[in-house]
Amino acid sequence: MSSTTEPLAEGLARIRDHLLDPDSLVRGLGSGRQKGQQPRWRRAELRWVDLKAGRHLQVTTYDATQAYVANHLVGDAAGAAVDALLAEPFGNWHVETTTEVHQLRVTKKLDAITHTSGRAAPVEAVRAHDREKERLLPGDDPVLAALGLADAQGRIKPSRQAKYRQVEEFVRILDASITEALGNQLRTPTPDDPLRIVDLGCGNGYLTFAAHRYLTQQRGLPVRLVGVDVKQQSAEHNGRVADDLGIVADFVVGTIAGAILPERDQQPDVVLALHACDTATDEALARAIEWRAPLVLAAPCCHHDVAAQLRKAPAPAPYSSLTRHGILRERFADTLTDALREMLLRLSAYRVDVMQFVESKHTPRNTLLRAVRTGAAADPALRQDYDDLVATWQVTPRLAVLLGSAGVSTGSIDEVG
Repeated sequence: MSSTTEPLAEGLARIRDHLLDPDSLVRGLGSGRQKGQQPRWRRAELRWVDLKAGRHLQVTTYDATQAYVANHLVGDAAGAAVDALLAEPFGNWHVETTTEVHQLRVTKKLDAITHTSGRAAPVEAVRAHDREKERLLPGDDPVLAALGLADAQGRIKPSRQAKYRQVEEFVRILDASITEALGNQLRTPTPDDPLRIVDLGCGNGYLTFAAHRYLTQQRGLPVRLVGVDVKQQSAEHNGRVADDLGIVADFVVGTIAGAILPERDQQPDVVLALHACDTATDEALARAIEWRAPLVLAAPCCHHDVAAQLRKAPAPAPYSSLTRHGILRERFADTLTDALREMLLRLSAYRVDVMQFVESKHTPRNTLLRAVRTGAAADPALRQDYDDLVATWQVTPRLAVLLGSAGVSTGSIDEVG
């Protein structure tokens, strides 16, 4: 990996050359924002496609609610489209070519720091306009066979299609999240100081290994991996898979709350907690907050704790119908639990998105909390809203207890960090 620091105009000129190369560009992504400025778009994605009228640069821009797609003919039209996007105050540009990956970050002084890494092997750019959604981990990737998702011919097993879709969509969200955070909340990793990823409650490592494989092989990012699970069997299984794939990783046996990480990994950059059951998700979030992890991705599983509390407390008027019937109470408890988690993360200096990471037909547990540490002090109004909410429903979220909250009447937490 090589790094270059230069005036912003020169760095963007290099990015422009890559974006406008219709033969080698695989994908370009503009995201983030420069200090004190706000781009028109939340992010912009670019790739070349072959249409009946010839090769065009396809630009997809995203605002807060939807995506807009426009195609620009190779030449002046494509150049004008790229120049317009480069004029936006994006804080990061991520550009993948068939042979290299370039990551440009704009500094506070408006310099450009560009990190370039070569691919282990050249990739082919997909130019079809109406192609099937591009797979980040194709079926013939060795990690999928090692995890039992694909057969020896690189075909996803029929019985594992739902799990494969979960893996694929999670990696897609992780990819976008890391791209937006690199150079801002996330430092740029190097071979001597790789990105430290901890997966709390990793189980048999489907998402753990998929994340590692994609980030190292497709993105060219140096990564160190630690998995934590209470089962010795999981650690032994994952150790064998890591050896088969040539991955250097540690697997720690212990509870999420009590596991001790290797010394070099005790300040994780990315914390994953995917389908940790009930309050295990709270334990994972509490540890991530304790570590001040820059990026947290948590997909909660079952929600029993708050549901049990709702059964014991009378519902406030006029909301008794929300908890009178068991099925409604359970669904409401799911929503209330994750809403309180979201508020507690924001009170702990994180920006939070709550999203669906895979369609419900693949798994009913498809909510994902994405938290990015900003370090900003919490809005006093948010503290009051949180206190009012837990007092109204007479619940004490497990995450609040783990963070040191003193029950429903004093539900707000001290600022972390």
